[in-house]
Amino acid sequence: MNKKFDSKPKLQSLVEQFNDVRAQTLTLTQKLSDADATVQSMEDASPAKWHLAHTTWFFETLILCEYLDGYTVFDKRYPFLFNSYYETLGKRHPRPQRGMLTRPCLDEILNYRSYVDDAMETLLSRSSKVDFLPLVELGLNHEQQHQELLLTDILHLFAQNPIKPEFRPAIPLPVQNLALPALNWIEFEGGLEKFGHTGEGFAFDAEGPIHQQYVAPFKIASRCVTNAEWIEFIEAGGYETATLWLSDGWATAQTEGWDAPLYWEKKDGAWWSMTLRGFQPIDLDAPVTHISYFEADAYAHFKGSRLPSEYEWEHASRSQPLEGNMLETNRLRPAPATGEGISQLFGDVWEWTQSPFSPYPGFKPAHGAIGEYNGKFMSGQQILRGGSCVTPPNHIRATYRNFFHPQKRWQFSGLRLAEDL
Repeated sequence: MNKKFDSKPKLQSLVEQFNDVRAQTLTLTQKLSDADATVQSMEDASPAKWHLAHTTWFFETLILCEYLDGYTVFDKRYPFLFNSYYETLGKRHPRPQRGMLTRPCLDEILNYRSYVDDAMETLLSRSSKVDFLPLVELGLNHEQQHQELLLTDILHLFAQNPIKPEFRPAIPLPVQNLALPALNWIEFEGGLEKFGHTGEGFAFDAEGPIHQQYVAPFKIASRCVTNAEWIEFIEAGGYETATLWLSDGWATAQTEGWDAPLYWEKKDGAWWSMTLRGFQPIDLDAPVTHISYFEADAYAHFKGSRLPSEYEWEHASRSQPLEGNMLETNRLRPAPATGEGISQLFGDVWEWTQSPFSPYPGFKPAHGAIGEYNGKFMSGQQILRGGSCVTPPNHIRATYRNFFHPQKRWQFSGLRLAEDL
């Protein structure tokens, strides 16, 4: 097994974490109807019901079937229905057709979760072994990834509905009464530094191994690009100026008809956006979100700057606390920056970097199904860093490497500028 999955979590704390994470997923979905939880709004998104079942399938297939003597699977059809992309674990239902699974119904999926949770409690209470505990920890972090995906998928689903339903009540946003900090440049000398996860505590395999990398002197923006600044890009013809765009980005923007971030609409001359709290006016001082890598790169060219590399981002984040506007604030959308100095590195929006998702020097995928977790996706995708307003707060690290294809926009993705010194 890859070194990054070889940590030895303590059993008692892991039991508590298991209960917390599984309960949080149910809390996020408890107000969804069976219809809400069944519909698939696009191929990239998955129904909430599928997220609930797939995260449960992970524990059943990779842990209970292997380590709990006498365990009987809840339903022999479920491994085919709820496997995501694990080729070594057999055939699976096609991803674009997950929304066709009107059966099993939501109540049956909830019964499935309860059945597996009870079996996991039995396993964790009986076993004195620790060899499978890293798999439990991986399963919990996997579920936290799906908690964020679940929310972004629900937002995309609700945005397709003409009545623009609210996932959570459309309460007025808090009034901060604080002037938005000016965008300043924070300088870093760079040098030959170590990057990647140290191996202390949990990390995904793609975060390691730790290695040296030279970073040239650079400066990075003190905060993320805001909605007001993005409107300036729109009004200056940013979506109409081919010379700002990468070739593939320009072709995509033209084909898709992009003229603003995803979910933006003009209403009575002002920009509004679909959010998890319904259709709301754009918060001009909050970070722009739901933009692709192609749009972020075009904006950086518009400003005469560039996106940071993932090494620059990680270097800049080292002195910052793991704090920010994440899922526990219940804001469910990005918030304006506050205070002086560098801010918003964690939470609010995932920040696009100029770095492709590729293996670190010395990376080797684990044997078996776990080796399919990240390694086989290291092609054609870009790295994002820092977490978002719907990332569970105990799920993020400075070394966390998120990744998506450059044209994707439905995640809470934004940008921060960088320049050479």
